[in-house]
Amino acid sequence: MAKVTIYTTPWCPYCIRAKKLLDSKKIKYDEIDASKSSVRSKMTKLTGATSVPQIFINEKSIGGCDDLHELARSGELDKLLK
Repeated sequence: MAKVTIYTTPWCPYCIRAKKLLDSKKIKYDEIDASKSSVRSKMTKLTGATSVPQIFINEKSIGGCDDLHELARSGELDKLLK
């Protein structure tokens, strides 16, 4: 099974939406709270993005919530998770 990591903040509706999709597919993930500036800085260095969520599958950045949903619609998400 693929390793999924998601950087989130508690108040972000896009983070909640992304986690709901992962939960609906019964995908386990590591959630990292990016509300602390040191964590957000690390996330930004990894992705070049400052917005959350930032999602990684097998340590490869796939982008944010819209990107995750597009992967799910196209069927690519299931392929990445195998």
